[in-house]
Amino acid sequence: MKSFGCRANISPTVELQPSLLLYFQSKVFCNLMDKFRIIGGKRLEGRVSISGAKNSALPCMAASLLTSENVVLHNLPYVRDIITMRRLLEDMGCMVLMPERHTLKIDASNIKFFEAPYELVKTMRASVLALGPLVARFGQAEVSLPGGCAIGQRPIDLHLKGLEMLGAKIELVGGNVIARADRLKGNNIVFEKVTVTGTENMMMAAVLAEGVTVLENAAREPEVTDLAILLNRMGARITGVGSSTLKIEGVSKLRGAEHTIIPDRIEAGTFLVAGAITKGSLEITECNPDHIASVIDKLSEAGVKIERLSDVALRVETNGKIVAKDITTEPFPDFPTDMQAQYLALMTQAEGSAVVTENIFENRFMHASEMMRMGASITVKGNQAIIEGGKQLTGAKVLASDLRASASLVIAGLNADGETIIDRVYHIDRGYDKIEEKLCKVGASIERFRD
Repeated sequence: MKSFGCRANISPTVELQPSLLLYFQSKVFCNLMDKFRIIGGKRLEGRVSISGAKNSALPCMAASLLTSENVVLHNLPYVRDIITMRRLLEDMGCMVLMPERHTLKIDASNIKFFEAPYELVKTMRASVLALGPLVARFGQAEVSLPGGCAIGQRPIDLHLKGLEMLGAKIELVGGNVIARADRLKGNNIVFEKVTVTGTENMMMAAVLAEGVTVLENAAREPEVTDLAILLNRMGARITGVGSSTLKIEGVSKLRGAEHTIIPDRIEAGTFLVAGAITKGSLEITECNPDHIASVIDKLSEAGVKIERLSDVALRVETNGKIVAKDITTEPFPDFPTDMQAQYLALMTQAEGSAVVTENIFENRFMHASEMMRMGASITVKGNQAIIEGGKQLTGAKVLASDLRASASLVIAGLNADGETIIDRVYHIDRGYDKIEEKLCKVGASIERFRD
């Protein structure tokens, strides 16, 4: 299996407006020393539009590997993880064009390499989503093991077990997974625990397998549903979409398709919390309220006033007291782990004490110690954080440890007295599309700078 080096160049045949080309290049080579400066105490008012969900866009981009015809994806966010996935596809031999803003046209008819190398996987774990499509269509794949990250170990053993059950031969060589199969064969797969990327990988592998595959205890997240909708548009036969049992009748070939990525539910939830902690009045548009029902319910219990304006718009308006309420993170449709850090920031300003229980990832309270530097009263015991609310935060220099921790520190900084400096904001660039610009437009005092 031929290896290759990572290339950051963009082919001269790619149709990009010059301004968009410069933007993408600047994001790829972003300075890791970027920081945010926030002056707290500003009430947020106005309207915020939600970007496309990067956690949906990434598997949908990987799905383009399943066909030799064009896959056109709309509503992609401008975030670093999308750029990394694009880079991976291009290195494999895909032609990736940008015919208009937030749209990519992917042509995987000339794949030459079948590898997701460590250089990319270490920066974006979603690179492992290339595994299922490559084995299904080409019968071979080599993907570097992702290892751990700041929020704990996230192994891909469930992916590998699933592929073996579909008939793939798996080898682990030098930190890489090498998978081979003449043609995958359908089987019944029961996931030991709910896994979003595992469900997505097995779903993409099974659509080209011979026979019927049934995935039980499958993830039900909206991003999984969005991928299934795209695959069905490409000619796959997937039923049970949105449930924990997916039935996939394999086909011999998939066609091209056009698809619009769903709104980012975590970005929408983040702005709900930002509006609440600043006692602001924010209209959040181009979102899907059904995707964050558990977040809306819990914020409402805590005293946050949230009005559903339409099927794609919400208003958060909070003038009264925030009341401490416990949460426990669980797979969809329950409270999402990706909103835990933001909710914890809000609870620092609530009346009473709240217990936040993290059931998805270990070591996902690294933001708590940084908030304590800002004056928060938080005690971490195992997978629980106990927050004593009602203590005014004060600005401080803090360090972001991961994507959602970054967002929670921004939220804390919006509330704090004085100046907050957040280092390592490259984490937030992985998943939030120009968050500082969106916040500035609704009244926040936040700027990006470099020393």
